[in-house]
Formats: sequence, C-alpha cells, structure tokens
Amino acid sequence: MNVVILWHMHQPYYVNPLTKKAMMPWVRLHAAKGYLDMIDLVTAQPEIRVNFNFSPVLVRQILELVSGEVQDEWGNLSRKPAADLDHADKRHLLENFFKINWDTLVRPVPRYAELLAKRGASYTLAKLDSIARTFSEADFRDLQTLYNLQWSGFSAARRFPVLKELRAKGRDFTEEEKLSVLDVHDKILALVLGEYRAAAERGQIELTTTPYFHPIMPLVYDTNIARRCQPHSPLPSTFSAPEDVRAHLRLAQDQHQQVFGQRARGLWPSEGSVSPEIIPLMAEAGFDYFCTDEGNLFRSLKHDPAWNNRDVDHVELFQGWRVHAGGASIQALFRERPLSDFIGFDAARNETSRAVDHLIGHLKSISAVAPAGRGVTSLILDGENAWEAFPDGGETFLTSFYRALIEAPELEMKRLGDYFDAHPAQVETSHLHSGSWIRSDFDIWIGDPEENKGWEWLKETRHFLVERLAHHDISPERAQEAWWEIYAAEGSDWFWWYGPDFTIDTDFLFDELFRLHLQNVYRILGVEPPAHLDVAICLATSDLGYSHPLRLLSPDVLGQSHHYFDWLGAGVLDLTKQQTAMFQGDRIGKKLLFGFGSDAFFLRLDLSRQPEAIIVRFLLPHSARITLSQEQPGRIETIFESSPDGVSFTAVQVDDLQARWDKSLVLSVPRAALGVEPGHEFAFFVQLLEGGLQRERYPERGAIEIAAPGKDFESEQWFV
Repeated sequence: MNVVILWHMHQPYYVNPLTKKAMMPWVRLHAAKGYLDMIDLVTAQPEIRVNFNFSPVLVRQILELVSGEVQDEWGNLSRKPAADLDHADKRHLLENFFKINWDTLVRPVPRYAELLAKRGASYTLAKLDSIARTFSEADFRDLQTLYNLQWSGFSAARRFPVLKELRAKGRDFTEEEKLSVLDVHDKILALVLGEYRAAAERGQIELTTTPYFHPIMPLVYDTNIARRCQPHSPLPSTFSAPEDVRAHLRLAQDQHQQVFGQRARGLWPSEGSVSPEIIPLMAEAGFDYFCTDEGNLFRSLKHDPAWNNRDVDHVELFQGWRVHAGGASIQALFRERPLSDFIGFDAARNETSRAVDHLIGHLKSISAVAPAGRGVTSLILDGENAWEAFPDGGETFLTSFYRALIEAPELEMKRLGDYFDAHPAQVETSHLHSGSWIRSDFDIWIGDPEENKGWEWLKETRHFLVERLAHHDISPERAQEAWWEIYAAEGSDWFWWYGPDFTIDTDFLFDELFRLHLQNVYRILGVEPPAHLDVAICLATSDLGYSHPLRLLSPDVLGQSHHYFDWLGAGVLDLTKQQTAMFQGDRIGKKLLFGFGSDAFFLRLDLSRQPEAIIVRFLLPHSARITLSQEQPGRIETIFESSPDGVSFTAVQVDDLQARWDKSLVLSVPRAALGVEPGHEFAFFVQLLEGGLQRERYPERGAIEIAAPGKDFESEQWFV
C-alpha cells in the first residue's frame, strides 16, 4: 500500500505593514527548531519520500526576514544588551520569553527552570514590575539567551556546534554568546528554503502550496456557503469575493514558481476547506490534485446520487478520487484522520517504540483491505507544533517511523505526484461536501459574534476599496498595495482566534493585526480609517486555566448521582477549552473538578465516552499514582502505587480509597496516603489511556498546583 505523508507548514502574517516589524517571532523560531529539523531528517535517509506544504505567506515572511525588509521585534529585543533594557523591555521579556514548552524545554534546564521559578509559573501583569526588580542584569541576559537557545532544534545543534557548547555551559552567558545564538537563527532562515528546493529537485520530496494568505476559500467565495454545513449558525451579511479566491491561488502559484523553480501540482486548501465552487478555480490555477479530510469524503458520498443508495465502506477512503464540479474536475486524496491526529497529538505522550508500532500496525492492517496496488493512506498534519512536546524535538520518533515505513514490505512511501501518475483516480464523485478538516464545517471561522463582526468589517472595507477605485484616480501601485491588505485580512488565522473555540494570551495582538490591515486600506488611499476599526473585536475573557478550590468538599463518592452542592466551590479545569494552536477533535474529557475535604482529596472527571484506563499522577508532596480500569461497567480495578524517586513504583494497600466510574469518574483518596500536610504544595495531573497509549492529558502541559488547605481555609476564602 502507498503511504502519502504531507507535512503542513504555516504561519500567519505577523508583520505590521506600517513599521515593517514582525510582531511575533514564530517564523524565525520554527525555522530554527522545526523546518530545518524536518528537512535534515529527510536528507539523512535517502529512501524517504514525503510531501511538504508551505503556505505562501510563511515563505513570504522568511524571504522578508532574510532580506532585511522586515525586522523581527522579539529578535531585536533579544539582541539588546541586558544593561540597556528599559522598563518596557523587561516586562516584555518576563511575559513572553517563557512561551515555550515547560516540560520539555524549560524544566530540564536548571538555569531556565530557576528563572521560571523566580518569575512564577502563575503571575499577574500587575505584579510584573515588582517581579522585574528581583531580576539582575545577568538574569535577563540568561533569559534572552536561553529562550532562543532552547528554540534551536537538534539539526541546528548538529550544524552549529556553538549551540551545544552554550547548552553545556548552561548559564552566565556573555553578550557575545547571546548574539551567537541569534546569528545561527539568521543563518538558518537564509538556508532553509534552499534545502527544501534541493530535496525536491533530487526527487525526495514534493512541495505543495496553499492559497496565498491562507484564506478559507469557500467563505471568501461566499459566506453563505457555511449555511450548508451550519444550518443553524447565525451568519454575517453576505461577503462574496470569488475573484479574491482566484487571486490567492494565482499569487500562490507565482511565488511557488519563483522560490521553488516550478509551479505546484498539489494544493492543501487552507484548513482542508473545500466546496464545489472552488473546484473550477483550483483547476484554472493549474493544480492537478488537492487534499482534504476524510469527513468531507463521506459526507460527499452521502449526498451523491451515484453513492447515496449504497452502503459506503470505510475502505473507499484508501484510494485516489476524481471530483467533478462546475464543469471542471480534479483528483483528490482524503486524509486518514485517526492516525494523522495520533502523530500530531498523542505520539509525544508515549514511548517511541509503542507509538511507531501503533502506526505501522494500523497501516499494515489497512494495506490488507485497501485496493490492491493503488491503495493509499494519506497522513496529513501540522508539521511544526507537535515537536515541542517531544523531549528531543521529535528526532527519535520521526527517524524510527520513517525507518519502519522504509523497511515494511507492505508499505511504500510516495510523493503525491508519483502516486497519481502511477494510479490515476478510478472512482469519482459529482458532489463535494462544503466543509473543513475540523468537524467538516466552518464553525471555527464563522458564526460567532466576534467572527461575524470580523467578516462585516472586512466586507465594509473591501466595498470602500472597490468604490474608491471606481470613482477616483488611484495609481496602479497604490491600488495593488491596498488589495494586498485586503488579501492579508482574508487570512483564516484572525478568525481562528476570534470566538470561544481557541484562546491564548496573544488574542488581542491577532485582533490588532487584523484591524490594522483593514485600516491600512484607508490610509493607502489617503482616507482616515473609521473610528470603529480602533476598537478591539475580541471580547474580554477570563483565564482559561484552572480555578482553585474555595471550600472543603464532602461528596458522596459511591452514590449513584452527584449533586450541584456536592462540588460547589471545587477547583475546575474546563477540558473543552484546553485547546492550544492545534485542534483536537473527539475529546474524551469534558470537565475536571477537584478539591480537599477534611480528610481526603476528591476528584471528579466528566467524560464524553469511556476510555480504557485513567491514571491520576501525584507529583507533590510525594510521587504516587492511581491507575483505574474497568473490565466491565461497575467493576473498577484500582491500584495505588507510591514512588520514592518518581521512577520506580510500588503497590500500596490504601484503606478508604473509593472510586465510582460511570458517566463520570469520582475518586476519593485519603490525605494521609498522599502525605498531604496543611499549607504544603500539592500537584497532580490526569492521563487517559486507550490501547495502552496515552490519549489525553489534563492539563495538557505541566500540572495542577494548589496548596493543601489548613484549618482556617474556609474562613479565609469567604465563600458563600
């Protein structure tokens, strides 16, 4: 069976067009940690055949940073001598230079962990000034250095030995040593695109593309298309710009030709978003094939007259398809979702050998039922964000996975073009579902008040531009400049962070950049922007971390139902909001509640479905774990284990350990078994297992940390 792997590389347009500064550093940092790592792994094993999708807006930013046309604001602050840092600089460093995976890249580095502890794992912006006064000049210099050093990947360390030397030194860096790290980052930015072009030219990889500024093409074509998959969502007034979709595709092909030496044959539509209207535009732009998610295939067949009277077997997924719409046709592959998501979200949580065996075993099983010869499984996922979660940046996992694919006689890695050239699509559909790779709809980008307001303001600004060009003498250069701002504002990323689906502490910066692109349309044409574009679209939201317990609990653990007042005042972690930069569907956990009673620790985990096992890991004050499983409903096996070193665990008999597991898991653990003393720090996290592999973790990073209550706990909380 053929295996097509497509790694998607994308970063939104972080550049402030007025100042020509990149407001966020992720293009440079992902180049230093991910983009170079990924291509060097391919180069190291010549038998590898994979595909990389580079969004044009990412390529554009790499080129702008290399040419010096754009300055990296965080990079410039990193280069600033620690002795010259002003008040605002210090606040920025303390707020932002811990934005990195703490478990894999901060805590294993003693000096970095020391600086994190000094700032505090949780803090408020109001406290930053007082915190800054506790940091010395050497502290800030080490923070500047370590942040950029830890964002350097395994390939960077191999190519540039100075990085290994500085990691070995670990602290007390000089200004010259700090600058040497940043110089390495600049060198990587300058070489990385050439490495991918060279790999494509020698036949190891295929490079595909995405519409230029990563727009959701069906929504830019016509926002009413969302009505097909979201019939009950409130939508904005109609925004419709098919010519803009055509422009994004044309600009993507033009840049691909310029940078990589040839036009792209394949397209990953932004977020896998497709609709019938897009097929003729993709064909017109010269694309031979596109990829999207399996959910869109099966929803398409459900409404295709040629298929809807059959029982569609899941095996239909594992082959190339031809899609007809609007008088045009184009070939397509549909993403195998569970294995793709496993790599992106779960592989890092498991031992490499087990993760690789899981993937290879499933691929071999698919190969046994896929169409002979032309069978194909498409693994398509984010090629950047997952690697932070691996202790070694994903090197061992990817190396082992690639090698296992090469050595498996049933499997053959293929570039997209090689697959379709050898196996032109033999099945077809004349109905294409309108939807994305996320739940096969567009809900992430439209239908919420914040998202809809963004579409309304985009429509208003675009209408102003069209009217202005029709009735005023505007030079072609200025007109083109204004159109670029519209195209940038049509990018999907602004709408990703609007609404309740995803929230990070830089939401308001994304909001500011979106409105800035709209404001610039007016400025370019010599008009004062409307005042409402100075008002944030983002609504103020509460912190999406966990809340601390406010009262002592006394729930009936073994009762058949739990009541509101049983858990009133418990600490809460809302698991539906534990989304970072990546989307994970099909979450098992819904809500985690926790707290202490007078003699016990209580935990309740609400579930959307039943996992195979649940582990509660205690880190403080002592290392321990409780493993719960149930061979059949109502019969729970509970194992309590303690560990003096956090590595070797010994089973311990604990009286009064109670658990109930139905739609929720409810657990009671005696405080004495956990060694919890009043006022002492207490920390834990929860793991959900399926097939012996970790499927979910709460919280996704780190642990829930609270203080064990003392005798005056409830009176101190003033909780009513």
